[in-house]
Amino acid sequence: MGTARVSVQEAWDALAEGNERFMQGELRHPEQDAARRSQLTGYQAPDAAFLGCSDSRVAAEILFDCGLGDLFVVRNIGQIANENTVATMEFAVAELGVAVIVVLAHGSCGAVKAAIDQTTAHPSTVTPAILRELELIQPAVQREWLASHQDTPYVDITKIDADAVGRRHLDETIHALMRSSRVISDAVAAGELGIVGCQYQLEEGRVAPITSVGRLDIGR
Repeated sequence: MGTARVSVQEAWDALAEGNERFMQGELRHPEQDAARRSQLTGYQAPDAAFLGCSDSRVAAEILFDCGLGDLFVVRNIGQIANENTVATMEFAVAELGVAVIVVLAHGSCGAVKAAIDQTTAHPSTVTPAILRELELIQPAVQREWLASHQDTPYVDITKIDADAVGRRHLDETIHALMRSSRVISDAVAAGELGIVGCQYQLEEGRVAPITSVGRLDIGR
């Protein structure tokens, strides 16, 4: 079992400080030189793992001003907690000893919009592989829709807030990680791991923490 090298709070605070630098345009680009590359040839010891969307505008190392070896990253459409991503996060905890997992949703998410479309009365045609992934986002779409529209199960895309759906799906992704992985839930219970759910705003560059699990304060 990997052992964390920093506390849960220290791991999150370092990421929050990096995002602040990104927002202010004061990037340091740490640990990105040839010396760091050589140093990491035989090992890696990231303090944080990242489950985010594959969107080209949401690059974790840039958003958090991190360097080589600082983040263990997995990305897919809509930051979905499927079998592969759960296994990847388990590896980060069990083998690499990360202290925090960041799950990052973002505004204007194409996967969320596609999941909303699939929940309308006349959904667009998508490939079977894409549909399987979108089905994991659709429960969040339905919860958001039925919270204020009980007259029909079919979503009207003009009457639903896609970013609100994204926040619901973010919460479900965190719950799925905990449900699907005893390794992850045990590490949280032991105080060795925290999970922070965030939403990234494209216009501001801000990674806003929305929710967290574990022994840390995201409001500092």
